[in-house]
Amino acid sequence: MRRPDHQTTTRTDVSAGAVLGPYLQEQAADFLRSLRLRRENSAPTDAGSLAAEEAAGALRRSARRISGTLHTFRSALEPGWAEQLRTELAWLSGTLAREHAYATRLTRLLDALHALSGTSLPAARAQAAGTASRDTDTTQREVAPQVAHAKERAALDVGAARAGALLERQLTLARTRAHSTALQALGSSRFHAVADAVALLASEVPLSAAATAPAVEMLHGPADRAEQRLLGAVAALPSDEAVEPYNEAYDAPWHQTRLLLRLHRYAHEVVRGAPDPVLAAPGHALDLHRDAAEAASAAASAARTPRIAPATAYALGVLHADQRHEVEAARGVFRETWPYAAAVTAS
Repeated sequence: MRRPDHQTTTRTDVSAGAVLGPYLQEQAADFLRSLRLRRENSAPTDAGSLAAEEAAGALRRSARRISGTLHTFRSALEPGWAEQLRTELAWLSGTLAREHAYATRLTRLLDALHALSGTSLPAARAQAAGTASRDTDTTQREVAPQVAHAKERAALDVGAARAGALLERQLTLARTRAHSTALQALGSSRFHAVADAVALLASEVPLSAAATAPAVEMLHGPADRAEQRLLGAVAALPSDEAVEPYNEAYDAPWHQTRLLLRLHRYAHEVVRGAPDPVLAAPGHALDLHRDAAEAASAAASAARTPRIAPATAYALGVLHADQRHEVEAARGVFRETWPYAAAVTAS
């Protein structure tokens, strides 16, 4: 069900090509601009690395928008060309995203470890000092949980440093490999063919004969179908009460919803000329959900490393639990910020 304010704004006398073409050309120009900036700032300096990272992010965003638009509005485009370029752009954005994903995952996990192990708890001895006049059995019963908690904290403090070092080794290695893969991809003939295709797109969009029809007829139908697929996915999300917090098998529907929300956002940009601001908060929540789920998976994978110390495994287990709680929190934020009239509920 649509929001009451979700109204059509496209002029009825404008053709589909006149709406779709400029959008794709704008995204193609952004792609080429970002590619140039990345090449200009590829020198191994702090400022150059930061600028190159920002340019790579912009490059991925443009590639995703072009790819998503080609997918949603393929009936207004030459089908063979659109499908081939969409596939190649999906390959490129996925390849370039891995290095950034590993870097942000490591930062997230190290920050979480620091937060989990950085809080000092009062010692059990201090808690017991004021209870000398009480019955001995009562005092021992009250102190025992404090002693156990202090031991858990000590184990976490010891294991956190080792867990952080292990995660840093594993994820830095993965990031280095992803960086090498990205460099190889950017130097490949496959990438140059993609760049050439995008350069041609910036000057001329291969439209189908049907693109001469009014935009209301050609574009609003695919945009509505993208919206309906999103609404169906949201309605099918499992309720919080039916899902075990640590069961990662239930993450997949949420990840799929994130992808469908992205396609809906891009279709909204094409048809209405601007992003829908009310989708920013739920989209951000789904991004956080994805990040927390992947971080939890990385912690669990590190905990399966052979011959690690018990304290390290314990810290990784606590870290995994913390990230799964972040997954649940992100789901709650999504439900609270979902703007459509057929709002998803937690029951």
